[in-house]
Amino acid sequence: MAGFIHVYSEIGKLKTVLLHRPEKELENLSPDILNRMLIDDIPYLKIAQEEHDYFADTLKKRGIHVVYLEDLLAASLINKEVRIKFLDRLLEESGIKNNDPLHQLLMDYLLDLPVKQMVSQIIAGVKKAEIKNVRPSLADLAEDPSYPFYLDPMPNVYFMRDQQAAIGNGMTINRMTFRARRRESLFMESVLQNHPDFKDKQIPVWRDRYTHGRLEGGDELVLNKHVLAIGISQRTSAAAITDLAHSLFGHSSYDTILAIKIPHNYAMMHLDTVFTMINYDQFTVHPFILDKAGEIEIYVLQLGENGNITITPRHNLVKTLKEYLNLSEIDLIPTGGGDSIAAPREQWNDGSNTLAIAPGEVVTYDRNYVSNDLLRKHGILVHEIRSSELSRGRGGPRCMSCPLVREDL
Repeated sequence: MAGFIHVYSEIGKLKTVLLHRPEKELENLSPDILNRMLIDDIPYLKIAQEEHDYFADTLKKRGIHVVYLEDLLAASLINKEVRIKFLDRLLEESGIKNNDPLHQLLMDYLLDLPVKQMVSQIIAGVKKAEIKNVRPSLADLAEDPSYPFYLDPMPNVYFMRDQQAAIGNGMTINRMTFRARRRESLFMESVLQNHPDFKDKQIPVWRDRYTHGRLEGGDELVLNKHVLAIGISQRTSAAAITDLAHSLFGHSSYDTILAIKIPHNYAMMHLDTVFTMINYDQFTVHPFILDKAGEIEIYVLQLGENGNITITPRHNLVKTLKEYLNLSEIDLIPTGGGDSIAAPREQWNDGSNTLAIAPGEVVTYDRNYVSNDLLRKHGILVHEIRSSELSRGRGGPRCMSCPLVREDL
């Protein structure tokens, strides 16, 4: 790892990407806890791993350097004092307070593991059966004595885009909406602070995980060196976008945010589930987010006089993209060809969640064959990956990847 962040577009040739290969956390799911875990199905781990390896190999064959979260995190936790501080925070955020006897028992259990195994165990969760001689507290008994975990598993970690996202030469380390995922952004925070390749690079954190208001990386699209698109969604608030604008404007190359309001529901949880950039002037879009005139609520944030943020309402997506990206034409490619059945079906299976690895070259799920054929008809080079199990978590190739370095356009 060179230890730097450089992402000034959605489509510049991808050089370095962060992934997490799903592990035992998926086997620690049961039907009774799916809602608590924020996941609506149980992928078959063996096949999910094979599919994820195929995804990683697809990237590697195109010269992309793949790094894995667990390797970066383990390297950032070599120092025991750092490890203790990290675990203390993790346990606190898991609802296990410092004065709870369980806190020290879990701390001892995790510290006894080799560092990389400790990282895997944290993500997999810690079952009550794995810790011996624990006297249940009143809180344990009041909540549910039959609940199997002291530390909940993190089955969503393989969707690496949401916990953090690169913007320019810095990152947002995100405060995620739901408690089930909020601990995940501790990982990249520790990497930037403690990993030997990152800790002395003074990488800007545009917005940290302690700042009030929800923000997730699936809503953050880096359109060029000056313009971002950010979804106002179920997972990202308008207040967080305004806060990010104050952090970026005047302190980075970014001076414009297109805040796009999308339906606040689970099927369309992030902007990148309904809209992605795949070439200089080409975008995928789920057509049902637009009205018959091709309009949607858009608010353009820019830096005004006296450091104030100006907000300009816009409605036409094509006209707004042309205006702020200085493009004469825009090619919006509809998910599922706009068909009344294929479009919502393929959007549900992340047909809009394309990962651009170079201008006009994308990675998609093979199951979205209507959308993939249409992309090819529009001149896009499509690399399909297997998707029967990975898709059960409700995220596609863009969701599963966190670009760290892209070539400039």
